[in-house]
Amino acid sequence: MVGFTLIWASSSVSPPPMVMIVTKKGGSLRGFRNNDGGGGDEFPSFLPKEVQNIRDPYARTLAQRIERLPVKFEISGNCIMSSCVKPLKKSEINPVVLLHCFDSSCLEWRCGHPFLEEAGLETWAIDVLGWGFSDLERLPPCNVATKRNHLYQLWKSHVKRPMILVGPSLGAAVAIDFAVHYPEAVKKLVLINASVYAKGTGNLAKLPKLVAYAGVSLLKSLPLRFYANTLAFKCISLATTLDWTNVGRLHCLLPWWKDATVNFMNSGGYNVADQIKQVKQKVLIICGENDQIISYKQIMRLHCELPDSRLKIVPDSGHLAHVEKPIHVAKLIAEFAQDY
Repeated sequence: MVGFTLIWASSSVSPPPMVMIVTKKGGSLRGFRNNDGGGGDEFPSFLPKEVQNIRDPYARTLAQRIERLPVKFEISGNCIMSSCVKPLKKSEINPVVLLHCFDSSCLEWRCGHPFLEEAGLETWAIDVLGWGFSDLERLPPCNVATKRNHLYQLWKSHVKRPMILVGPSLGAAVAIDFAVHYPEAVKKLVLINASVYAKGTGNLAKLPKLVAYAGVSLLKSLPLRFYANTLAFKCISLATTLDWTNVGRLHCLLPWWKDATVNFMNSGGYNVADQIKQVKQKVLIICGENDQIISYKQIMRLHCELPDSRLKIVPDSGHLAHVEKPIHVAKLIAEFAQDY
């Protein structure tokens, strides 16, 4: 049985006020220190400065660990400095690689990541190409094929072992698409509140560029992101909703985000319904009991169509069960990872 000994505190707890301190030599880190004189927080310099406004201590801690690794982009031959959180230690068990939802980042795993590491798992949290905090100043195409190839090159260069690939929401479509194309890289799949039956970006792919850019600007807006959080979570406070909205849109403040998102939208997006029955790996399906975005009927359809799957329900949770109920979800993932 997997043991969890970390003490979970409310994510709405506010850390002490912060003040600016001198950056480390070379400018690779931007530092902020507690006013009470104890300890310090230092964030990578490539993160938007607004990271200092985030109050969630778990988001702050994970943000400090984000780094960029070189990933050779097969199509152009260039290297992309790709953002991720690397594991603290190796494990005999297959590494766990955490994807994220549509237009999100590795910070989505701020709550669950510590518990996966506490369980002794070699845990990566990575940013899908076009989202997150990678350096995309020379913007590559951000379609399905390039996202898949980028993930493969990252796996080949840095993970290097068959992985347990975890995909929440649209990340489940990313995971299925990848597992079908590169089965040698994936030992098992974990799909959380999987969004896998949408037919890509639909009519959004046909929008004129001017309209597409206007729509993407709206996608970044605080009111829309705030509303999305009220749908995604079952029961969190107003203060936490606002703070988590700031966490969820932090990557949108990078200068290339808008171009990358329009590029993905125009490409047609993910349409993996026909690939589901081709999945050969064992699959754990995790479903939030009160998901208001993906219906239970869709989850049951997925469970039936996958050749080798098991289904687990997370009580009192919404669409982002891995954020809302991190201990429960981490325990399910850890037990699945250790189950040979």
